[in-house]
Amino acid sequence: MKKHRYALYVITAGILWGLIGIFIKNTARFGFDSLNISLIRMIVASIAFTVFILLKDKSLLKINIKDIPLFIGTGIVSVALFNFCYFYTIINSEASLAVVLLYTSPVFVVLMSALFFKEKITINKIFALILTFAGCVLVSGMSGGTKIKPLILFTGICSGLFYALYSIFGRLALRKYNPVTVTEYTFIFGLIGVSIVSHPIKTFELISANPQSIIWCIGIGIVSTVLPYFFYTKGLEKLETGKAAILVAVEPLVGALIGMTVLKESRGILKIAGIILIIISIIILNTNSRKGDPKNESQAMPVNDVR
Repeated sequence: MKKHRYALYVITAGILWGLIGIFIKNTARFGFDSLNISLIRMIVASIAFTVFILLKDKSLLKINIKDIPLFIGTGIVSVALFNFCYFYTIINSEASLAVVLLYTSPVFVVLMSALFFKEKITINKIFALILTFAGCVLVSGMSGGTKIKPLILFTGICSGLFYALYSIFGRLALRKYNPVTVTEYTFIFGLIGVSIVSHPIKTFELISANPQSIIWCIGIGIVSTVLPYFFYTKGLEKLETGKAAILVAVEPLVGALIGMTVLKESRGILKIAGIILIIISIIILNTNSRKGDPKNESQAMPVNDVR
């Protein structure tokens, strides 16, 4: 029964991450673009994690200055660019499409793990890659359904690529630091990166001119960032990383369902089939990572999830 509770924590995290499309679509109604929304998310998350660390253990804030390039990698190269591409895809297309394309990330993780960490590409992984590619073809409309713009397909897949890069930089950082420390500095450097290009003054002017948007901004930062992180981390206390990664795959399912129901997005049979193929590929990749060498668990999804 106790393990079921921890499984529920992870599923809850996936559900909360899957809800982000609602908050982004409603925030965008007030004139916020993907950079503005990325900035809001970074600010709320950075403040929340800093307060948490100050209350829990201030020593978690200590890092070696020589390791700053790792956090530039996790924060700017990965999370900041991931947020921009992911939110751009949601705003300019469909939330259901964006969350499914985001979940091409395990494919990039497998390929980059083979390149950088010399991990084997098995038959199961190849099969999962084929399913993912087929799923992307179906959801993109290239197979004959409603076609999406090439730019949207590009930003959607880039969101998966940049998110996958977190598993490379994050894996190196986690060898030296606590997951909370890695997450804290990931959001701090992500905030720095986004602040440089997002016109912070304009963002705050938009919030000031549209005070009703605050609830959606808080939703992005708390409901779909801070809370799922804590639930996911709590679940990892008693669950294997591979199992947690399978359970959290509820995210693309929730995101797709929310998009097709609440947000009234397209729901053709080919799109649904593509979503199913990508979710199956996620499960195959994560199940495969649990067998054999425990080190291969990193191929599933990053242990320290910062969607």
